Formats: sequence, structure tokens, C-alpha cells
Amino acid sequence: APDVLCMQEIKCQEGEFPREAFESMGLPHLKIAGQKGWHGVAIASRLPIEDVPTLITCREGHARCVAVKVAGVEIQNFYIPAGGDTPDRVANPKFDHKLDFYETLTAALTKRDPKDPLIVTGDLNIAPGENDVWSHRQMLKVVSHTPPELEAFDALIKSMNLLDLPRLATPEPEKLFSWWSYRAADFRKSNRGLRLDHILASPGLRDAAVLNGKVSSRVHDDVREWERPSDHAPVTADLKV
Repeated sequence: APDVLCMQEIKCQEGEFPREAFESMGLPHLKIAGQKGWHGVAIASRLPIEDVPTLITCREGHARCVAVKVAGVEIQNFYIPAGGDTPDRVANPKFDHKLDFYETLTAALTKRDPKDPLIVTGDLNIAPGENDVWSHRQMLKVVSHTPPELEAFDALIKSMNLLDLPRLATPEPEKLFSWWSYRAADFRKSNRGLRLDHILASPGLRDAAVLNGKVSSRVHDDVREWERPSDHAPVTADLKV
């Protein structure tokens, strides 16, 4: 098991969360932000956790943000809204909510010291690069890879020069995906994937993330083959802190 596990879309209230399963895996320290039937985020840790405030709160009151400090590293875990079907802020309130979430988070990060050891992670619901989608040309019209979203993600990265750990470990032009639709009978064969799940590190964690000149981070796409899997695959990164 990892030392710290960040989860999104747990879809349960705090009291319904299966704590015992995580305790038996050696992850007894838990911080849960749940709500009935929807959304919800949690962090499970092998190491003791400290409470820290979330960088932002969801304007709609959804349980989308949870944060802890582990071994001196602040971890901010988010489930950012998917944004509905139409990439239009006026016609589609869900798309406005998504971009507003990004803008509010970016503004909060801009106020932080880049030297702070900080991780921003979760299902951020944007595939930011042309090699983070199966077809850049076709996906530019589809929510998750539209120009306003790409600009929002770029602004988030630039807010404190965040390091995109999975992409540093797997440089472009190699394709890198963390999500595959349930519609395909064989996700590997069709490979119509998107990279929606991210681990972003502050410059203050550069030395912890770059080990022997390399970043260690990967998508565990074998999990997508499990029985009744999530459509997202876990993404991991190694930090030496």
C-alpha cells in the first residue's frame, strides 16, 4: 500500500466510510469529507496526519476538498467538477462552476510561497496537454480538453510553478492517460483515454521528487482491468521527505 492514499468520489457520508478496510491495509489515519450519495473526498495515511485548512471550499457546498499535512508535506486533494456537456459558462452553470473552481484555486495558490512543501492532487477533470488525450483535434470540442479549460489548467500550474510529476516521469510526446470510458469493451484496444488525474508538486518539493535525476510516478492502468473497476486508474508518485 502507498504511505498516503488520496481518494475522490467516495459517494458516502463520513460515518459510512469503510474505515476498517483501510486500517487493515495499514492506513489508519483518515480525513474524510463526505456527503450523501455524491462527490466526497478522503485521505488515508500510514503516517500520522495533521489537520490543515483546504485551500478553497466548493461554492455549491459539495464535498470536493480535503487537506492534511503528512511528514511536513501539505496535501490538498480535490474532486473538481466535471463541467457538464456544453463548454459555455453562460448556457451551462456546471461549466461555469468548473472554471470558477479553477480560478478560485489558482488565486489561493498565487498567495502561497512556492518554497512551501505542497501537493495539489486529485481528479482535476482536465486533460491539459495534446498527449494527455487520445485525439487532440477531436477533444478540443469536448469538455475536459476545451481551450478555456486548457487555459485554466495552465494558469493553475503557473500560479506557483507547480511540477506535473506524472508528466515529468513520462515526457511528451508519449501518450499518458488515467481515465478510459466504460463504453469500450476493451479499453486497451480502443485506448480512447484522457489524463484527468494529477499529482502536482510545489517547487519546494523538487528535491524530494527528483531522485537520482528522475521523477518516479506512474499510472497503474492494470487496476482498470479489475472486476467492476473505476473508470479512473490510480496514479502514484514517490517523494523522499
